[in-house]
Amino acid sequence: MKNIIGLLAAIIISTASASAQGKDVVTDSFTVKGTCGQCKKRIENAAYVPGVKRAEWDITSKILTVTYRSSKTTLEKIEQHIADAGHDAGDIKAPAEKYEQLPSCCAYNDDHNHDH
Repeated sequence: MKNIIGLLAAIIISTASASAQGKDVVTDSFTVKGTCGQCKKRIENAAYVPGVKRAEWDITSKILTVTYRSSKTTLEKIEQHIADAGHDAGDIKAPAEKYEQLPSCCAYNDDHNHDH
């Protein structure tokens, strides 16, 4: 009987703990400039700062959807990390020197069509 009570107590505690941990998980979306599959990989990789659980960038809509723990990171930190990789993210512009390091097919600030 003690084993059953102990097992039930452990289940209740782990369920409450899992429920509490899930409360700080947030999903947000914002625009990230890019043009191609190379951009998609770079943007998604840059979005994975500690605390990010999922990052998916849509090439057509230019929208990045991220799921992250708000206790571990912020949307601004994620955007800054992406901007530091060369892509304008949300309201944060990529530094010029980072943008200029992108491959020519990833140049999203010019009006030329690039082969991807």
